[in-house]
Amino acid sequence: MGNKDYFQDHMPENVCFGCGKNHDGLQIKSYWEGEESVCRWDSEEKYHGWANLLNGGILATLVDCHCMGTAIAHAYRLEERDMDSKPVYRYATGTLTVKYLQPTPNDITIELRAKVIEVKGRKTVMECRVFSDGIQTAQADVVAIRVFDSSESQSENPFK
Repeated sequence: MGNKDYFQDHMPENVCFGCGKNHDGLQIKSYWEGEESVCRWDSEEKYHGWANLLNGGILATLVDCHCMGTAIAHAYRLEERDMDSKPVYRYATGTLTVKYLQPTPNDITIELRAKVIEVKGRKTVMECRVFSDGIQTAQADVVAIRVFDSSESQSENPFK
């Protein structure tokens, strides 16, 4: 993986099953590659849906967590700030629509690629594509909502 700047490394309080410091979780790592965010993830047998195929709920979790990290990173990028700077932003899922195009193998590295389509106020709209061995197996439309902004005095971080 090299020395990539992973979005999740800038969220020390994150204990999420998908993207946090959770020893039972998926522990995904997302980073920028140009204008797209990328996540490469290797599954385990326990995440099977059917034999040798990834469970659809796990796939949706991967998309969800990758896109929430992307929304956070994009907000900092728009402001030309480091992700460890203040104010701190956190996002939660507004909507997640996954189109399963074909089964996703469970024994090949899964690659997610997300792109921000639009930002409107606290909403970030994204498109995410899922690939296995270069073949697209799913695509998703995701809306992330900024639910925490540390610069707002009345705001309490729901993620602590």
